This record gives sequence, C-alpha cells and structure tokens, in this order.
Amino acid sequence: MKYIPKLSRYENIEYEQCGRSGLKLPPISLGLWYNFGHVDVFENARETIFTAFDNGITHFDLANNYGPPPGSAEENFGRILRDDLVGFRDEIVISTKAGWDMWPGPYGDFGSRKYMIASLDQSLTRLGVDYVDIFYHHRPDPQTPLEETMGALDYIVRSGKALYVGISNYPSQITAEAVGILEDLGTPCLVHQPKYNLLNRQSEKTGLFDLLQERGIGCVAFSVLNGGLLTDKYLNGIPDGSRASIPGHWLKKLLDEETKTKIEKLNDHAAKRGQTLAQMAIAWVLRQDGVTTALCGASHPNQVHDNLVALDNKNFSEKELKKIDMILGDTEL
Repeated sequence: MKYIPKLSRYENIEYEQCGRSGLKLPPISLGLWYNFGHVDVFENARETIFTAFDNGITHFDLANNYGPPPGSAEENFGRILRDDLVGFRDEIVISTKAGWDMWPGPYGDFGSRKYMIASLDQSLTRLGVDYVDIFYHHRPDPQTPLEETMGALDYIVRSGKALYVGISNYPSQITAEAVGILEDLGTPCLVHQPKYNLLNRQSEKTGLFDLLQERGIGCVAFSVLNGGLLTDKYLNGIPDGSRASIPGHWLKKLLDEETKTKIEKLNDHAAKRGQTLAQMAIAWVLRQDGVTTALCGASHPNQVHDNLVALDNKNFSEKELKKIDMILGDTEL
C-alpha cells in the first residue's frame, strides 16, 4: 500500500529556529543510531519513520556508521526515501556524520580531508541523494589539524554536497576554535550535537550552552534518554535482550546502584507531573535555553507517539528543578 502522509502533519507542532540560521527544526527529531539497520525489521523501521513524519517530525539524523552493520541505516533510510518519500524530499532535513571508524586502513576514521569527503560521498550513495541538509564532523581528531577538518566542511558546503555543517562531541574550547575557523572561511557552523540528559550535564557545567548561544549556534541534544536508562525499561532490573544485558556494554557499566536509585526517584517525580520518566526526561532537555531539538530514537512507532506527548508539558517550576537537582546530586547548579 502506498504511503500517503497525513495532511495535518504540521498543525500541532512548533518549529524552532536553529541558531541564527533560517533553518527550523522540530522540537523532537528522530535519531537512527539503533533500530534501523539491516539486523532490524525493515517494516518496523519504515512504519516508525512514517509515524514521525505524520506527526511533523521532519528531521532525521544519521551517521556513516549507524546500523548495524555500519552504513545500513543510511541504506534503509535511502530505500524508504526512494520508495515512499520521493515526493517529499524538500520537506525533510537529513543529517549525517563522519568521524568514527568506518572502513579499514588509515583513511577510514577521524577527521582528515580525505576521510571526510570520501565518507560523505559514500553516504550520499547509500542515501540516494545529491546532498544532505546537515553534515557533521562526529568527534574531534587529536592528530589532524583543526584547520584541515574545518576546511573539509567548508569545501563540502561549497561543493553542494551539504547545505549546512556542524560538529558533534566537541568540548567547549575546541568548539570555540572550530567555530572561529569556519567563520573565517565564510561557512558558519550551524549546529552542535552534544550528549545531554538528566544523567549527563557536562554541557551545562563546561559552559558549552552559553558559548553556543553567544555565537548563534543551534543545539541538537542527543542521547536524551541515555540509551534507555531514563525510561521505565530498567526500573525492575535488566531485561533479557536489552542492550544493558549484553556483556561489557557501556549501559550495563552505568547501571550501578546509585544510578538505579536516581532513576527510581526521577520516575516518581515524573509520575507526579503526569508523565512517564522518558517524557519528563525529554521535556527537561527542552527546557534548556539554547537546545533547538531533542534527538530521540525509537524502537517502534508507538514510541514516537509516547515521545511526542512530552511536548504537552515542557514547563518546570523552580521547585521542581531544585527537586530534580537534589535527586541527581547537582545542587551546585
């Protein structure tokens, strides 16, 4: 059956200006880090993307290595774009990234000009598009001069392969340097994508948000549910088949007794607000000045609906925020 997007998809969502640019993003964006690779059920991924688009989520975030296997999330999204969304490309913001290990040898990782441009060319092929809307450098490269990496981003925009560029996982000091280089080149940094959630507040503590606002840069917060820890999934232990059940997985390492206690108390507080823990976690991220959109994954279409409910109550009283700070042990904030 041919997919026909809902005509009402833009009626109940407000879009946010991304920094000082003319690009607007939805308050919640769909991240394709997990659940959209070749190991996953394609029809489920397809319906999840349809559900997002039907509800005004126009921003779909990828990276060269998303899957698994690496590259397969881009291939699957490209297939959906070609087969189902071909007439709606101009209503969609596609972002992808390069910076992590992607292919063997010395040219398939980090931030050299050779890697960055080759990676984007491969991404465009997998996606089946001539350009992406946003292209990010995914992480700082300690061995490549920052001028080279930013120069590659500048070239990518000037060559028409991306409309905008951004950076991800960059700490404050390197962010300031990167932004300055891009400004000098005449290609402004549109957006930064930092990890930010109730259990990881480094972007507040290091002044990154202040810097982004001062420089007119948008912010796409990722891992807002901290890999599912900020949901009800782990309230009663680690379920079989979950990521935290995998030996050595980073989620299992994070789920110590102190974190479990925090999650339980946060869940209780969310219930008092009439929200699930996940909905409160998303709303809390969006309450931060300077956050343009919260990047949320989804394992099935209903999760998209559940995430969108967070937008019904994004307001926090000072008393609530202090209570959350006490639960987290961040009373100094």
